[in-house]
Amino acid sequence: MKKYEKHIKTYLKERDWDNLRPADLAKSISIEAAELLELFQWTSQSLEEVKKDKEKIEMIKKELADVLIYCFEMNILFGFDTGKILLDKLEKAKKKYPAHLFKNRNKGVDAGSEDIYWKIKKQHRIKRE
Repeated sequence: MKKYEKHIKTYLKERDWDNLRPADLAKSISIEAAELLELFQWTSQSLEEVKKDKEKIEMIKKELADVLIYCFEMNILFGFDTGKILLDKLEKAKKKYPAHLFKNRNKGVDAGSEDIYWKIKKQHRIKRE
């Protein structure tokens, strides 16, 4: 992560963009994420189907890179440790969504896993209120 942060920090400094407003970066992340989502609009392709579409894969890479760059920029400007915040969030997600409840859900083993997901989401929202 540090290697990528260094490149992005240099990129920002070279352009005097190392003091961007957080709201502008958050908007940019959302805009680029919407462009990524647009690539899947009106489709329901499986992972394997998408992987076979080389042109689409290249567009996904470009949009995903835009999202990641803006995310890294925000981390850098706030002085966050990118690796640490990712791992911290992953640990919370592991507890929130236990593997044993979701494993094999795409194989028809547990057709109710979507219900489990929404139950967990609802409980989490109630805790935050």
